[in-house]
Amino acid sequence: MTSKQRAYLKSLAGTLEPIFQIGKSSLTPEVTTAVSEAFNTRELIKLNVLKNCMDDPKELAQTIAERTHSQVVQVIGKKIVLYKPFKENPKILLPQ
Repeated sequence: MTSKQRAYLKSLAGTLEPIFQIGKSSLTPEVTTAVSEAFNTRELIKLNVLKNCMDDPKELAQTIAERTHSQVVQVIGKKIVLYKPFKENPKILLPQ
């Protein structure tokens, strides 16, 4: 992913609300499964890492991205944005 594509995805993610929260139990298999299932209906997902989670948000983002075969767009503070295009008919068309 180029920096121009990443910037485009960041601009789209600015208006998104987090749809998942990672709490003190950290990254559970249930959270990973829920994120994977969310990628069936969305290409761009924002997650919120709660204050009671002691793990580093950047490490969590990398782990989730590996497990869901997605890409980390950005990690700002306790917010994580992930991107996974649809295999057929992607909705988000990235700039070249």
